[in-house]
Amino acid sequence: MIHNPTAKLSTKTVEVPPGYLNIMGYIDESEVNGPGSRAVVWVQGCKRGCSGCFNPDSWSFEVNQLISIEALANKILNNPRNQGVTFSGGEPFLQASALAELAKKLKLAGLNVMSFSGFTLGELKSEKAPVGAEELLSELDILIDGPFVETLAIHSPNSLVSSSNQRVRVFNSTLKNQLNWASDRIEIHVLKDGSRIFTGFWGQLGLGED
Repeated sequence: MIHNPTAKLSTKTVEVPPGYLNIMGYIDESEVNGPGSRAVVWVQGCKRGCSGCFNPDSWSFEVNQLISIEALANKILNNPRNQGVTFSGGEPFLQASALAELAKKLKLAGLNVMSFSGFTLGELKSEKAPVGAEELLSELDILIDGPFVETLAIHSPNSLVSSSNQRVRVFNSTLKNQLNWASDRIEIHVLKDGSRIFTGFWGQLGLGED
């Protein structure tokens, strides 16, 4: 993806129907977005507008791709190679209730669940936390919290995070020895329609066409 410095935050509020998620993108199998092989869901919508953001197209809250929780769960579980799912964005905790419902279905099937968030863990536990934050936190095995700060960016093949202010919170002790992905690696996924998704370069998501 070519970074778009002119991307604007949308102030328009769009209500996502109950039982649905508004997503920016999805890949079925990744090894650079968390431990092992996992699906990745990029949600649509973020209020931060961080300088150097990798996914400025995810800022808008207008509907991009509406998908039912049931359909997305089935899509993820259809790949037996996946050990887990990662929520990224956009800001996952702005759709926390729906993601918590999705996480419950996936965990019942034996998958682990990880999420990135621009909120800190303290903010997510506070009175000002987004609706459903506590519910989603209770389902997570791993959380990477804190906004991306361009001046604190880490360019290392051995880093689990993109900037030094971010923290890896492991809530499931069985995964402590599986923190071996790196944010400074890249995967290229070629889709059936010829478009490409680039992910893993500082957690970057890019969509392009030949």
